[in-house]
Amino acid sequence: MQALSIVGTDAAAVRDDIATRLDGRVATVDRADPLDIDGDGRFELTADGNWTAAGTDRSFDELLDSLAPAYDYALVAGFSKLRLPTVVVGDRDVPGDVLRRVDDASQLDPVALAAEVDALDPHITLEALVAEATEAPLAHRSGAIATFTGRVRRKDAEDDSPTTHLKFEKYEGVAEDRMRTIASELEEREGVFEVLLHHRTGVVADGEDIVFVVVLAGHRREAFRTVEDGIDRLKDEVPLFKKETTDDEEFWVHDRA
Repeated sequence: MQALSIVGTDAAAVRDDIATRLDGRVATVDRADPLDIDGDGRFELTADGNWTAAGTDRSFDELLDSLAPAYDYALVAGFSKLRLPTVVVGDRDVPGDVLRRVDDASQLDPVALAAEVDALDPHITLEALVAEATEAPLAHRSGAIATFTGRVRRKDAEDDSPTTHLKFEKYEGVAEDRMRTIASELEEREGVFEVLLHHRTGVVADGEDIVFVVVLAGHRREAFRTVEDGIDRLKDEVPLFKKETTDDEEFWVHDRA
């Protein structure tokens, strides 16, 4: 699922215009005024047959995770603090990568934006990768699924300046090709049936997940060994560049090597 945030004047109208140009299932998310909610949530069926929901039981990241398996796109309007690729109308500061910044919504081309949304890195969850692995042709021979999740570490040592976020950039196309090659080579091992690798790009905040490795194998030993080799090879061989921002400074990590 590709996700895009739109903020500023007429954000909802821009979002809806982009949504009509996309081919697939589109989830739209709005910011609403606080509501009086009975219980933990409120659900309504609108006149056009769509469900609406309101509640306080999940974070925005949890909402995206819940949408990802069922939708091809998530278009969000009115949330200025999300670390998503963002279209900005006006001069508002946002923590995510700015895809477009204009003074007026009329300056935006929804057709071009829809094409750019299609090219964004997808929002992928560990659960979705595990579900994909269990649908592999040889899943019936599998007795083990092993996973690895890498996340943003706030501190490496107690006296370190806290990391607020990381930003990852990649050589377009090259990183994906290399990850596919690594997965394919690992799947040649006896007893390994499926290997899935995913690394986020863009801004990733403290405590958020960065990278997933999922291995479907016949037995636990093959699964554990392949997960370890998979993350080691990804870190060594895939061209990704990391900028770290702490409370005190900002720097590209490869410049410190």
